[in-house]
Amino acid sequence: MEYRRLGASGLKVPALSFGAGTFGGQGPLFGAWGTTDAREARRLVDICLDAGITMFDTADVYSGGASEEVLGEAIKGRRDQVIVSTKTGLPMGDGPGDAGSSRSRLITACEDALRRLGTDYIDLFQLHAFDAGTPIEEVLSALDDLVRAGKVRYLGISNFSGWQAMKSLSIAERYGHPRYAAHQVYYSLVGRDYEWELMPLGLDQGLGALVWSPLGWGRLTGKVRRGRPLPAGSRLHRTADHGPPVEDEHLYRVVDTLDEIAQETGKSIPQIALNWLLQRPTVSSVIIGARDEDQLRQNLGAVGWTLTPGQMAKLDAASGRTAPYPYFPYQRQEGFARLNPPVVAPPSAA
Repeated sequence: MEYRRLGASGLKVPALSFGAGTFGGQGPLFGAWGTTDAREARRLVDICLDAGITMFDTADVYSGGASEEVLGEAIKGRRDQVIVSTKTGLPMGDGPGDAGSSRSRLITACEDALRRLGTDYIDLFQLHAFDAGTPIEEVLSALDDLVRAGKVRYLGISNFSGWQAMKSLSIAERYGHPRYAAHQVYYSLVGRDYEWELMPLGLDQGLGALVWSPLGWGRLTGKVRRGRPLPAGSRLHRTADHGPPVEDEHLYRVVDTLDEIAQETGKSIPQIALNWLLQRPTVSSVIIGARDEDQLRQNLGAVGWTLTPGQMAKLDAASGRTAPYPYFPYQRQEGFARLNPPVVAPPSAA
């Protein structure tokens, strides 16, 4: 397993990390992801550690805290071998204090997560969403207190826009609060919006990307194909409306190219899609999920080899989309591009 720095921090994380959203699955959304119990979770953690995957990501909102509880059981007795990453901020109830990033909410959420995880510290504590109703100064001050108390070691964000992340980083610098080290983002071959603003920001500010849903919300498994109905076991039947949208023709064009490269390499479509991500700028770790041991071992095959530049270029071309304003002039017009060279080769508009 390759290990990378988490952004500009000193924390070393594995190139692949494990997403525990399938642990303790409850409800229509998380139940569709998976229903892994503590015994099964421990076996998956065993396999991860044997392969060098040491970081495990969860959130309080995953199955109402059940994911954190099952992960806590699975890592019991080996806390010093793992990096625990969790998130908070999304609603955990209907009460006025059950969501957001107020000082009260963050302190309570951290204590609850520590209890559920069975640990006395969290390696990476992330805000699951931007809270427009709480002053950023209050958010950062509360997080600073948690770090100083030894309950949290590193801080991160998830699903922030560029201005939200940049304003938070600027205020942290102004008041001497700990800076965010990570940004957990959606990024995949069928969802490359991250590249337009958040990737350049990550490079400039030292924010390491932790990639969620790297297989496009289950669309890049190799089972979703042109002219075929969705497989009976696909979670897309129940969860497509909750995840990032993808136009069918765009998906099929990407899958066709993945299929071509699979024939060349002998690798599976998911392995190729994950390997492409591992070669992108700012990516510190790609979060993989698995309902069972077979899925996990399949995803582990994404490391230990590298796509060629030609294969990367084919995937870039197949997955490219016209950038939204104000970015498309920089993609299309030479004068704009000369002033601001792209972070990665601009994807061709398909």
